[in-house]
Amino acid sequence: MSVQKPLPHDAAALHVTGRARYVDDIPVPANCLHLAFGLSKIAKGRLLSLDLEAVRAAPGVVMVLTAADFDHVPDCSPSAHDEPLLCTGDIHFAGQPLFLVAATSHGAARRAAALGQAEVAEEPAILSIDEALAADSRFEDGPLVWGQGDPDAAMASAAMTATGSMEIGGQEHFYLEGQAALSVPQEGGDMLVHSSTQHPSEIQHKVADALGTGMHAVRVETRRMGGGFGGKESQGNWLAIATAIVAARTGRPAKMRYDRDDDMVITGKRHDFRIDYQVGFSPEGRIEALEFWQYCRCGWALDLSLAIADRAMLHADNAYHLPDVRITSHRLKTNTVSATAFRGFGGPQGMVAVERVIDHVAHATGRDPLEVRRANYYAAAPAVAQTTPYGMAIEDFELHGMTDALAESCGYAARRAAIRDWNAGSPVLKRGIALTPVKFGISFTLTHLNQAGALVHLYQDGTIAMNHGGTEMGQGLFQKVAQVAASRFGVGMGRVKITATDTAKVPNTSATAASSGSDLNGMAVRAACDTIVARLAEFLAERHQASPRDVVFAEDRVTVGGESYAFEEVAKAAYEARISLSATGFYKTPKIEWDRIAGKGRPFYYFAYGAACTEVVLDTLTGENRILRTDILHDCGHSLNPALDTGQIEGAFVQGAGWLTMEELVWDAKGRLRTHAPSTYKIPACSDRPPVFNVALWDQPNREETIYRSKAVGEPPFMLGISNFLALSDAVAACGGAYPALDAPATPERLLWAVERVRS
Repeated sequence: MSVQKPLPHDAAALHVTGRARYVDDIPVPANCLHLAFGLSKIAKGRLLSLDLEAVRAAPGVVMVLTAADFDHVPDCSPSAHDEPLLCTGDIHFAGQPLFLVAATSHGAARRAAALGQAEVAEEPAILSIDEALAADSRFEDGPLVWGQGDPDAAMASAAMTATGSMEIGGQEHFYLEGQAALSVPQEGGDMLVHSSTQHPSEIQHKVADALGTGMHAVRVETRRMGGGFGGKESQGNWLAIATAIVAARTGRPAKMRYDRDDDMVITGKRHDFRIDYQVGFSPEGRIEALEFWQYCRCGWALDLSLAIADRAMLHADNAYHLPDVRITSHRLKTNTVSATAFRGFGGPQGMVAVERVIDHVAHATGRDPLEVRRANYYAAAPAVAQTTPYGMAIEDFELHGMTDALAESCGYAARRAAIRDWNAGSPVLKRGIALTPVKFGISFTLTHLNQAGALVHLYQDGTIAMNHGGTEMGQGLFQKVAQVAASRFGVGMGRVKITATDTAKVPNTSATAASSGSDLNGMAVRAACDTIVARLAEFLAERHQASPRDVVFAEDRVTVGGESYAFEEVAKAAYEARISLSATGFYKTPKIEWDRIAGKGRPFYYFAYGAACTEVVLDTLTGENRILRTDILHDCGHSLNPALDTGQIEGAFVQGAGWLTMEELVWDAKGRLRTHAPSTYKIPACSDRPPVFNVALWDQPNREETIYRSKAVGEPPFMLGISNFLALSDAVAACGGAYPALDAPATPERLLWAVERVRS
């Protein structure tokens, strides 16, 4: 079989040689126009007028559009129809598009857009969580509350209590390839859109709506993205709609790509949170009562914020059984860019808060944090299933064995003792260590999105063309699903051609998100392949007077009744016998049901697990710090491709560590993003990865019937980066007696402030 083999990424050679084609690399047709937005410089107010004479007169400008040029300004929102393409009068954030320029070159469009003059009436902006609370500026009538048990009574009877508050910063996606789209008008009013998007069907829907046509008149193609991380789930709508409108109005191709500064100013980020907590616990560190208040800054428009805030609540337990718990979530509306999907989709924010609570409890009781974690884990095999705060039974908890295995392999106990001794003799440099778990739910919480389709063609020469609704953003989805196809036909990988995601081939697809790409599309492709294989088996069985069950497909050959045929012979013979060699496949995730208002049900098909141990060193005079070593044990089920999964785990850890320690978004008092370029916003570099970096896979099959019993791997390992954050907290704690109470990101400045707090 081709599955479960560490094959390289299907485009690895193209990536490293620069030959992989992205949207900006597609040769454009003649007379192509290039687009740019003119942006608001204020965060809140009224647009009184626009002086665009200089824009229209600028070299190369062909068209300038404002809201006045539409009978109905197209909507770009993925949810609430609250994101007009261009400002319709109310300005909601600094960076909001006010007008659109189409010119003969990218540079001409950008230079012209800078010439626009906007007359505005500026108003006081709501920028912070506290300002939004004071103004009762929110996206739902009131907070959403989930929980179980009686946390008030349990808190009152707890032997020990602690309270705290944690600020959790947002994060810029910083995909290597920026947002881009190219629309090419076709005959009969049809439109072909090349989009760097994780959700081609949503692009198709939004473009069709903007053009006033049916979805059947819009075809969206996505071969690959240069990274997405959730930032291309909904943010690409603006560029695709803009280019399609200009292409439709001029009859000329239209292309748009954001420069990095514009990209960072216009597009949404990871949601920043403040999470307050009160915890009641025993002297042994067992949590007896817990209450969270989650304050989520959503920005000016809804986007996907409700589902993201929901998932933060869903992961507020992480790996811990909390029989008496209440989680209150506030979804706050502010005059900042609308926050959007980012790897983990709210889960990391909920998870880091409960890990902070565990760390706080360990400090208060004087116990090893790992001991406290183990004491609060869900039971491995309870006689009566324990349930999450949202009522889902935990039936597959893997972390007892995983934690023991990782603690032993990385020498956790001995290293913690050695670090304690080292810190006692080191007044300036302090070391810290933390071993943290991950339990991450896999499925879209919006149930109808848990479906996928596929289209597979077998040609008479024995080659196979495969298409599905998932998108490739570097994660290796296409290679994994191609391995599934090759395995179902019993052929080598060289026979399988992976084709671009195309709404004309597979309709009504879900976004490649929620870590579900391999789960959903792998099963859909398997269904399509098995349909064709069954036709071939019936055809050969009839010829050989055998049962279809006796036909074996393996190693590029087909064996039946003692005869062995080359695979291409069978394909050709079936074609000549007028056997259909094309099939669609469909899959929908079973077992899930969810009531988000009540906060009850089974929102996830299964959980993926992981654990990471990270050791750091901190300079207490400067706040400078380094990761010294990280050991990871991660649960991928029976991995479809161990090499690709290991790469995902390594990259996710570094990205998660970057979010919590160095990536800082800064808005000024006027609501303008000041960290909008690589010079001011720092992401981890190669030198920031651990010099000792050990990653192993927990090779146990998924208990649920996923594709070859594998597990999703896109998002879960991101939260392994929490171990880096809490290792820094451990290093700060070595400076004094008080609990460090670190906020994220734990930048050198914040680390210095924390050192001062614990020493004072």
